[in-house]
Amino acid sequence: MLVKIVITIFAKIFIMHLSNNLLIEELLHLTENSIQSVKKFKGLPVNQLNFKKSSHEWSILECIEHLNLYSDFYLPEIEKQILANKNNNHAAIFKSGIIGNCFAGLMKVKNGEVKKMKTPKDKNPLNTKLTPTTIDRFLKQQELLNLLLHLAKTIDLGKVKTAISLTNIVKLKLGDTFRFYVYHIERHIFQAERVTIAQNI
Repeated sequence: MLVKIVITIFAKIFIMHLSNNLLIEELLHLTENSIQSVKKFKGLPVNQLNFKKSSHEWSILECIEHLNLYSDFYLPEIEKQILANKNNNHAAIFKSGIIGNCFAGLMKVKNGEVKKMKTPKDKNPLNTKLTPTTIDRFLKQQELLNLLLHLAKTIDLGKVKTAISLTNIVKLKLGDTFRFYVYHIERHIFQAERVTIAQNI
């Protein structure tokens, strides 16, 4: 009996259960919010887009370029897995994996705060020479993300797995990959918006 209680508590803490449709609708909503936020950046002068609060912090464009670098990996991987599994029946409920739920939780903006994490060198755009085309690339990538989320409505988000950029050893359920990826975007748009606040924009 005690073991059953412990397992139930463990599952509630580390595993998320949510309707496939509700999950995708949430991610579509967050994606649209990110798109609208970044479109506002397009109207800013280049000097404001490149403004840095300190030498070791990112500018608005560096925040966006960081997201572009991740998208270069995740969008092709997600698209490949969706196209390979487009005829699979899908479950009505998505159950996250323990690792995937943990990764997604680490990315999520909670109460206006984010957990600090070290950025891999190949995804760190610090001191990169960037132009507003960085924003155009991001918006193009978000169009593809939007399309993939709609296509995923007919996919089993728990059965289909994707590779991740951090390691070749771990694969995540597609639903967790989407959550991790979209929450990661939300995280760094939030970071970019804080740079605008520092400039009183």
